[in-house]
Amino acid sequence: MVKTVDLPLRVHEDLVKVSQELSLMAKKPISPSMAVDLLMEIYRAHLSNPCALDTFSQQLRSLNIMSPEEFDKYWDESTINPEVKHRAKIKKQ
Repeated sequence: MVKTVDLPLRVHEDLVKVSQELSLMAKKPISPSMAVDLLMEIYRAHLSNPCALDTFSQQLRSLNIMSPEEFDKYWDESTINPEVKHRAKIKKQ
């Protein structure tokens, strides 16, 4: 099942760059959706180490993170035109 996600332009461009970098490393095509899946797997593998999880949790708690609503508003206000957001189709597992 495919779901559509709105991404800010900066996030979309970064995701495309990461998929290109992964393609070079793998020596085979890696789509942005595949890159998201790989990045989530790397995230889960890294955080399966209790020390890494604890350190990451502590760092997150110490950051001044916007709420999801503030984040969306920030990206909405920072866009010059409505085409700045891109839709990415991500396969839900």
